[in-house]
Amino acid sequence: MLTMYPTARFSVAPMLDWTDRHCRYFHRILSKNALLYTEMVTTGAIIHGKGDFLQFNEEEHPVALQLGGSNVADLAHCAKLAQERGYDEINLNVGCPSDRVQNGRFGACLMGEADLVAQCVAAMKEVVDIPVTVKTRIGIDDQDSYEFLVDFVRTVSEKGGCDDFTIHARKAWLSGLSPKENREIPPLDYPRVYQLKKDFPHLTMAINGGIKSLEEAEEHLKFMDGVMIGREAYQSPYLLAEVDSRLFGSDAPIIKRSEAVKAMFPYIEEQLSKGTYLNHISRHMLGIFQNMPGARQWRRHISENAHKPGSGIEVLEAALAKIPAHLDV
Repeated sequence: MLTMYPTARFSVAPMLDWTDRHCRYFHRILSKNALLYTEMVTTGAIIHGKGDFLQFNEEEHPVALQLGGSNVADLAHCAKLAQERGYDEINLNVGCPSDRVQNGRFGACLMGEADLVAQCVAAMKEVVDIPVTVKTRIGIDDQDSYEFLVDFVRTVSEKGGCDDFTIHARKAWLSGLSPKENREIPPLDYPRVYQLKKDFPHLTMAINGGIKSLEEAEEHLKFMDGVMIGREAYQSPYLLAEVDSRLFGSDAPIIKRSEAVKAMFPYIEEQLSKGTYLNHISRHMLGIFQNMPGARQWRRHISENAHKPGSGIEVLEAALAKIPAHLDV
């Protein structure tokens, strides 16, 4: 259903090792409107890697590719490839704090090189017609003043032509904290992100970081253009089932949990026939019955059986039988 709202009003964050194409297919069953992001893919992987790092399913639209890199020419090349493959958006990662990312001179460390980020965005915009967006933090290390954040956004928007930012409302510590700790230890500062939107009213801005419910999302949308949810959307994916009605004004019926699982069966059968293992898909579905009676038995049955050679949808059917039918609402 087409809506009056922008695509970026609600999105599921790019998450390494989590938001692969199987995960996104499942999330799309739950929400037709949410913008879905790939895991971060480096330009080096796309250009030099073995395998197809741009593969996605047509059913995933709207879907955005998140790129990691800082070589202007490589980013432009990969952006062009992504548009040719049919992606709806290109997003530049300026938020990931891992050592591996820093060594490659991309991710959060790029916040300290606003002019380079602007060059990267401008180069990509020059060769594609789809939106080029930036996901960033509110600061890095001791460069965490509001003025630093404003300077970064102003430079990237004015010199790079970027008019769409997603702001993770935590700063990143580039040394001393692991990527996991960087998602939890630096304090959240939502008011700072609200102020940024107020100071750049002409830019589209979404907020990210620590958001766990659609109630919280609705509160953020009083101040922001969009909300991005990460881990909660993965660990409790059924929250996506109400996104279309609550945030996009859809009057389509809300899918039941078991219906969402069964809607995956044709896709799973197709993937199994191509040599994909069941657990590569089913792992993304483990949280669908989160906080419901039978949820633990559901997860356990899948975890104990989906990895076995030859496992098929009968594993999911048996796991479904452990959920009390009258509670599947």
